Amino acid sequence: MADAPSSTAKASRIAVRAGVATPGSRALPEEVPVALSFGGTTQAVMMATPDDLQDFGVGFALSEAIVRSADDIVSMEIVEADQGFDVQMQLSEDVQTAFSARRRKMAGPVGCGLCGIESIEEALRALPDREDVALAVGADDVREAVRSLSMHQKLRAETGAVHAAGFYVPGRGMACVREDVGRHNALDKLIGAMARAGLKPADGAIIITSRVSVDMVQKAVIAGTGLLIAVSAPTALAVRTAEAAGLTLVGIARDADFEIFTRADRITQGRTSDVA
Repeated sequence: MADAPSSTAKASRIAVRAGVATPGSRALPEEVPVALSFGGTTQAVMMATPDDLQDFGVGFALSEAIVRSADDIVSMEIVEADQGFDVQMQLSEDVQTAFSARRRKMAGPVGCGLCGIESIEEALRALPDREDVALAVGADDVREAVRSLSMHQKLRAETGAVHAAGFYVPGRGMACVREDVGRHNALDKLIGAMARAGLKPADGAIIITSRVSVDMVQKAVIAGTGLLIAVSAPTALAVRTAEAAGLTLVGIARDADFEIFTRADRITQGRTSDVA
C-alpha cells in the first residue's frame, strides 16, 4: 500500500492587511487525482485530499450503491499512480457481477457530484424510505452538532479551506469527522469511516459544511441516517427528494439559528411563532 502524501503544502504568498504587505507562507490543502476502481476497472476519478483513502473507497462504494455493505469489499489496496492514487477494490463475486451489469462511467471534479451519469433515471435514482428511522433530537442538539463540527475541522483550521462532514449522536456528541477539498468526497469519507467503525447512521445526524444538492441528500439517505444538517441552503430538488425519502433536512444552520425543511417532527423546536 502506498503512503499518502501530506494533506497540506506550504505556498509562498504576500499578505496585504491594513495596507501593509508582508511576505511569508501559508498552508494550503492538497488535491490529487484519486481513482476508485472495482474489479480492475476504474469507476471514477475524483480530485480529492489524499488522506483517509480507505474510508473514501468504502464510502463511495456504499453511497453509490455499488455495494450493500462494507463486507461486500473483499480486499482493498491503495496504489500510487501517476501524480495520484488508485483505490483498487475487489468485490465479492455476486456483487461484482451485478455491478458489471450496471456499470457507468464518471469523472468527478471537485464541484460536481453527478458528472458522467448517462441518463436522467440514474441522476434521479430511487432511494430507500427513511420514514421509520426513530430519531428524536432537540434544537440544542442541532446547534451543538454544528458547533462541534467546526471545532473538529483540523484541516480547515490549518488551511482556511476544505469541506467537512461529521456524524453526531445525541447524548454522545461528535462521533466521527472527515475533511476534503470536495464536499462529496468529505461525505463519502465520513460514510466509509462510519461503516468501518461499526457506527449506525440511524442513531444520529450527518452534518455537512456545504450547500445541499440532490446528490448529497441521496448519499445521506443511502447511508441510512434520518437527519441531514447543513450550514448552507438546500436546492429545491434536494428538499423534494428528502421529503419523498422521509429524511429530516435542516439547512442554514449557523450560530443559534437553523431552518427545518422536511420531517420537522424529529426535532423538538421549542416555542413556535405563528408569523411566517
